[in-house]
Amino acid sequence: MKKIRVGIIGVGNCFAGLIQGIEYYRKNKNKKPIGLMHPKMGSYDFKDIEFVSAFDVGANKIGKSLDKAVYAFPNLVNWVKIPKSKVVVTESPVLDGVGIYVENKIKPLKNPTPLEKLRKEIEKELKRIKTEVLVNYLPVGSQKATEFWAEMALKNKIGFVNCLPVFIASKQEWAEKFKKARVPIVGDDIKGQVGATIVHRVLARLCDDRGTSIDKTYQINVGGNTDFLNMLERTRLESKKISKTQAVTSQITKDMNAEKVYIGPSDFIPFLGNTKLAFIRIEGRMFADVPFSIELRLDVDDKANSAGVVIDAVRCAKIALDRKQGGYLEVSSYFMKHPLVQKTDSEARKAVEEFIK
Repeated sequence: MKKIRVGIIGVGNCFAGLIQGIEYYRKNKNKKPIGLMHPKMGSYDFKDIEFVSAFDVGANKIGKSLDKAVYAFPNLVNWVKIPKSKVVVTESPVLDGVGIYVENKIKPLKNPTPLEKLRKEIEKELKRIKTEVLVNYLPVGSQKATEFWAEMALKNKIGFVNCLPVFIASKQEWAEKFKKARVPIVGDDIKGQVGATIVHRVLARLCDDRGTSIDKTYQINVGGNTDFLNMLERTRLESKKISKTQAVTSQITKDMNAEKVYIGPSDFIPFLGNTKLAFIRIEGRMFADVPFSIELRLDVDDKANSAGVVIDAVRCAKIALDRKQGGYLEVSSYFMKHPLVQKTDSEARKAVEEFIK
């Protein structure tokens, strides 16, 4: 079988969940593959994903083989042992990728390579390894760093999966650039498999479809990994809050007062580790203006939640490359919180199935 040659931007917790999750299924061949939305997608099995290049800013990861770097501090995922890898983590430019609260944990290189020189070295590495799809796992708020990698994908004709709430796929000007270059892009801001946003969306749509009026709603999220620590820096959260809020309010036909909606990351609780707790509340009125409310608590592993979705997004990007199809991919509406066009989840799932066919 033909492999999908994937490059990783950010060898952090999210990637640790992805690579270890794939290895978990490889080691348990006789078990039913629970948790995979599509065990096979087109001609590609999930095991056809091969990680061939990796980029990071952490001094304790750069220069290490991938099988060692994926367990390095501050990563918390330790589900299974992955086999020895020939892939060595390469330096990535910091730009705005490291926030003030995580700098002492990530610990970037003290003497980084000058940007223009590094740009040439990265481009050379991508060509040498023949990377086909890049997955962007940088921290929330990495606007300049994400744009750097989007340009790298365009220049080198590499499919781009943007897991961040930095608006690339969902911005018309960027979508046009990818279309013109005939490079596929899936984005922006990865949805969890059963995450806070997807659950909130479905509940909001249910209430709307059943004719009720949603008057107030909130979603509060807390966790204990570096993602949540990074998001304590509120200036990095603007696009994240927009992404999560629009993902939910797009499912409600009535325009809601912005003061009646709160959706966003709220706090960092160290001992939670990769556990994410979401608290969701919807208040509204049903028949005869009689009030109702829904209160929900969701407890999930934050990294398992996103990895299963990224597996599908990567394969869609590869299928598009095989078809020589560039630009924004409609499957983004199913995999991402902030696609170029918001759809209901049933419509979005249908778009994925049609794309695969």
